[in-house]
Amino acid sequence: MVTPASAAGVAAVAGLAVGGWFYAALYPTSQIFGRVVIAGNDPGEIALTYDDGPNPAATPRLLEVLAKQDVQATFFLIGEFVRKEPGLVREIAAAGHAIGNHTMTHPWLSYCTSSHVRSEIADSKAIIEDTIGAEIRLFRPPHGARRPVVLEVARELGLATVNWNIITHDWRPQPSESIVAKVRNGIRRNEAHGRGSNVLLHDGSLGQPRMHSVQATETILADAKAKGMKFVTPQVWV
Repeated sequence: MVTPASAAGVAAVAGLAVGGWFYAALYPTSQIFGRVVIAGNDPGEIALTYDDGPNPAATPRLLEVLAKQDVQATFFLIGEFVRKEPGLVREIAAAGHAIGNHTMTHPWLSYCTSSHVRSEIADSKAIIEDTIGAEIRLFRPPHGARRPVVLEVARELGLATVNWNIITHDWRPQPSESIVAKVRNGIRRNEAHGRGSNVLLHDGSLGQPRMHSVQATETILADAKAKGMKFVTPQVWV
């Protein structure tokens, strides 16, 4: 006989299981499903990472800002946009920036079939490498969403999976000062925990006006240089 108490217990366990799955799949720093690169143990290191490009509405200006400060960043590119803007991708590579795989179409991989996961990652890797003429070693799942097969496929393709420990929500329209404030708070938090900072920003999607992120980058660069921080790419933490 199922009593109200036993039914409540089953529901509680089920709720914990569901909650645990969502934490493992979607919390950016979770390591439950497998290793994800976040940051190193040097609070003086900072990686600026840009998702969803290439984007001719913002990426060229961002490249100018980074070049002015002689800083290398990391660009996680979407395969279908790489196909449309190969020249811009080659500009990113020629400037010495790290390039990573951000899938072909930016799906929630935690909900995709295994075959779809593989095609999203493998096809994007192929088109990026064909475009720049070099291998890539970094992968970021869209939304940070993953499950074991996502990490397995990435490893099989020679890719380290990278998330972040500072999120700015800069895909939403907001003043650049708001983005900067989030980064400053995140750096302070990471310093208190003895960790480097891996900042998630956006220069895409195709045609989107991301100039608030570009403007914020100018201030972030100035802040980090004033603090004597070292700019790195996530590759140093792999």
